[in-house]
Amino acid sequence: MKTQFYYLFLLFAYLVLHSCKENSETATGDSKNTIVNDIHSNAKPDQAVVKHLSLELTADFEIKKLSGTATYDIEVKEGADTIILDTKDLDIHQVTLDGKNTPFTLGKDDKWLGQALSIPVSHDSKKLIIAYSTRPTSEALQWLVPSQTAGKQHPYLFTQGEAILTRTWIPIQDSPGIRMTYDAKITVPKDLMAVMSATNPQQKNKDGVYTFQMDQPIPSYLIALAIGDLEFKSIDKRTGVYAEPGMLNKATDEFADVEKMVSTAESLYGPYQWERYDVIVLPPSFPFGGMENPRLTFATPTIIAGDKSLTSLIAHELAHSWSGNLVTNATWNDFWLNEGFTDYFERRIIEALYDKSYSDMLATLGLQDLKAELKDLSPEDTHLFLNLAGRNPDDGMTSIAYEKGALFLTMLEQKAGREKFDAFLKKYFADHKFQSMTTEKFLTYLDENLIKPNHLYVNVDAWVYKPGLPDTIPTFNADRFMKVDTQVTFFVNGRKASKLETKNWSTHEWLHFIKALPDSLAEADMVDLDNSFGFTASNNSELKDAWFKLAINQGYGLKILPEIRSFLVNVGRRKYLTPLYTALTEKGMYKEAKSIFDEAKPNYHSISANSIQAILEKTAPKI
Repeated sequence: MKTQFYYLFLLFAYLVLHSCKENSETATGDSKNTIVNDIHSNAKPDQAVVKHLSLELTADFEIKKLSGTATYDIEVKEGADTIILDTKDLDIHQVTLDGKNTPFTLGKDDKWLGQALSIPVSHDSKKLIIAYSTRPTSEALQWLVPSQTAGKQHPYLFTQGEAILTRTWIPIQDSPGIRMTYDAKITVPKDLMAVMSATNPQQKNKDGVYTFQMDQPIPSYLIALAIGDLEFKSIDKRTGVYAEPGMLNKATDEFADVEKMVSTAESLYGPYQWERYDVIVLPPSFPFGGMENPRLTFATPTIIAGDKSLTSLIAHELAHSWSGNLVTNATWNDFWLNEGFTDYFERRIIEALYDKSYSDMLATLGLQDLKAELKDLSPEDTHLFLNLAGRNPDDGMTSIAYEKGALFLTMLEQKAGREKFDAFLKKYFADHKFQSMTTEKFLTYLDENLIKPNHLYVNVDAWVYKPGLPDTIPTFNADRFMKVDTQVTFFVNGRKASKLETKNWSTHEWLHFIKALPDSLAEADMVDLDNSFGFTASNNSELKDAWFKLAINQGYGLKILPEIRSFLVNVGRRKYLTPLYTALTEKGMYKEAKSIFDEAKPNYHSISANSIQAILEKTAPKI
């Protein structure tokens, strides 16, 4: 009896512990799918849910507004009387339900969530139409004047919905756990082209009206739109590039290996499910390196270095076609399920295309960045499964989700063996395609399909629910970086930069070199490095960013401040902006940082602008 009681007690404790770790789930009609209580959405999809969206919008660049209608096919559960959509900074003009005007209510405005749009419905309700317009302040939309584009002749518009900004340009059930199909009709000025995360035109038409179809169900944050002076060029039968005319050939040359990436990814984890894979190169104000919008990756021009050295980012966005788009984190607390898988998958693609030493360099640099960021995060924010209640889900977009998540999967691969782990992941994507996934649901699947069958010992809790990094961190082959470290030692000990052995170094070796330099260099050393290697004038944005951060920290920033200013004004990628503004403010250059931000802010997307504003507010001198 004592033994039975002991095991019953352990079982009870386990159930209580794990019930606290995950959001509650409510089963839908499909037993494979679950709808999760998403703290970052007002929607109640267990009562009424959108199944299909039809957009009909006109883009007015003069007043910076999208206006038109959103039509929804809805499914209302028995006993439900309201459907709730998310909105923020939208003007709702009229609501029609099954052909009849109907009242609606906008709830209290919340800083992050916006306003709940509540509409009375019945079990028989099928078709909902909302006439609305955006405002110039919509956070998802960036309206660019011609001078902010590459061609300088035409305006530009792009959207960025992740994490919860789609509600600022479409009334929507804005949760990653809710999937829908969509179609759209977008009217734009006749000299511009519109493209979306859907079927796309490959040339401009005469009337400026473009239609789109997305037949695979996707979450709202992946609905995306770009409008500009665009041209298209094929890479092969299912891949190609959109860009402004002056950028098109350069971008197509840079992305020449994209089809090889698609084929390599398919050989690893199963068929590509989205028909085409195209890339659009956006203006430099785009806040991210890339965004994995289905069928059309949105990419920053900062990855075009002229030597394909930064195109691992395209491998990352392509990998999202499986991890993120095909199987999607159910809530933003589960963000690591998107990004950790994708970082791991990216490195497998790179290894297959090039070699393992190349992918090991990526993993090592990622681990270095992770260890550096760990120092700045609260312990709770270093868990893989997060608690972002009452916060902007962007707070969870740290290297924890990406790098710690990828390390967890790499550790599993090393324990199970690559062949078994690949079979597991391929089955995982096939079993859950076009579904959402919670952390708890994944860990159950992991236990049943990899850990138990292979008798593995894995401390899952230490990786997923505990802070920091466990002791079981995977190791990577660092031979190429060890050779770089030797040259760093030579330089520190007095060898001139021009005498260092750097022939045939890749971007990643140069990045490691810059990051490995000590904080005690003299100004003459910095000048020697710059004269020998041309870091300040480099066309490689990754190198410039690392070099400028080193220069600021070394007290050399004032000497090259005009170049730092030019970089920060003309590049909107948050990955670059955040460390440089942070370094400026920490090194007593708040005045310079504020001056640069005041000039650059009109060029930044709201995502980047808000992040830099927070840094400046936190470090502002007290009066």
